[in-house]
Amino acid sequence: MLYLAQVQKQPSSGETELQILAYETADNIWQVNTSESLTLNQDISLQEGVLVLVEKEQNGTVVSIKEAKDWILTILQQYLTKNAINPQFIAEEQHKIEQWRQEITAQNLELNRRFLEIETRREELQQLEQSLKSKEEELQN
Repeated sequence: MLYLAQVQKQPSSGETELQILAYETADNIWQVNTSESLTLNQDISLQEGVLVLVEKEQNGTVVSIKEAKDWILTILQQYLTKNAINPQFIAEEQHKIEQWRQEITAQNLELNRRFLEIETRREELQQLEQSLKSKEEELQN
């Protein structure tokens, strides 16, 4: 899991700590979280106040720490510069939305087809069951 954190030094112990600011929940979707911090066992050569990207495994083990400057600048260029949201960007996003809509429509049609097929087979089974019961009754009489 990827985290955005700020490097902090504990004044009393001198330990390096990472104050978690946000974490990635899905691709390019982030959740703000300022209540968590992470004490590092390893010594890192980053100054206090620097923003870093921290990759952490499920068990809490830190996989990597790197400065977030380039990542932040990329986000600024993509989304927050004057011409970032331009007609071409909007057209691309609309195209993606249309593709998703078509995929969902196709999936919905397939599900409806399967539902009707299952209902037809269920009715056939019920008819077969009735037919077998009728034949069984005839044989018993």
